[in-house]
Amino acid sequence: MSRSKRKTPILPNCQASSEKSEKQKANRKLRRIVKEKLAVPDEELPHKKEISNIWNWGKDGKTFRADLTNKEKTK
Repeated sequence: MSRSKRKTPILPNCQASSEKSEKQKANRKLRRIVKEKLAVPDEELPHKKEISNIWNWGKDGKTFRADLTNKEKTK
């Protein structure tokens, strides 16, 4: 267990455990729109940021936490 202790104390701001489902929804929506736009010639393809807003997801980014003790880094 060489990485049992968190080396870099960067943690999420909220208590959401994961953004996996939100990322899956955003990528599925992007792929569907790109597929539709590829059928029409001379159509611009959208970017992922145009389709979904990451600020509406469960976590609101990450923060560097220098105040953590060694015990809190292992959680």
